[in-house]
Amino acid sequence: MTELNIPHILVVDDDKRILELIKNYLNNNNFRVTIAENTEVAREKLENLEFDLLIVDIMMPGENGLEFTKSLKKTNLNNPIILLSALGTANDRINGLEIGADDYLPKPFEPKELLLRIKNLLTRNKTNKTKIKFVKFGPFKFNLKKEILIKENSRIILTPSESKILHILAKNNNEPIYREDLSKILKIPLSSRALDVQITRLRHKIEKNKKFPIYLQTVRGRGYVLKID
Repeated sequence: MTELNIPHILVVDDDKRILELIKNYLNNNNFRVTIAENTEVAREKLENLEFDLLIVDIMMPGENGLEFTKSLKKTNLNNPIILLSALGTANDRINGLEIGADDYLPKPFEPKELLLRIKNLLTRNKTNKTKIKFVKFGPFKFNLKKEILIKENSRIILTPSESKILHILAKNNNEPIYREDLSKILKIPLSSRALDVQITRLRHKIEKNKKFPIYLQTVRGRGYVLKID
């Protein structure tokens, strides 16, 4: 098996011992493994590398695993996520699954069980992948995979930030996305007006009247939502 065909796993945990244990075990079972000691490092890895699956510890200082998973699931990341936790309570497991995690494993765990869960998720994810996914609203059609916006067979040119915003909103269509989550994903300070500027510019391209938007609507006290047909 060539390195390109070996599944690549990102492991996020502030416990160096756990990181090394998982890395060594998975390496010995034909997996490539990249490790991160916190979510900030993990985001840098995600920007520069491609992964097939993520293993994320819940209890970490700063942004915890639940918050990290929730923000990732609102982006274009469709990779399976396995959460790890020393708590092991039913509520902890339910919270993780509710925000989009694909599996949950309490600590301590048997490495072989983790391996089997990884293999099952990778098989399931490969089966469920679709070739192209479009979201339609009004005369527009947005390609989620290529991040291309089409109106009546003509492409609407978007900036990278506009593409990312539209991707997040389109993927979660008809569901409000918090300003805090958008700001964090786009790496824009919440206190600045930069996000509002990006939203206004995007509305110029998809709305007839940006003051009374039909598709990209503001949800007072929360954020924004893309209304589709």
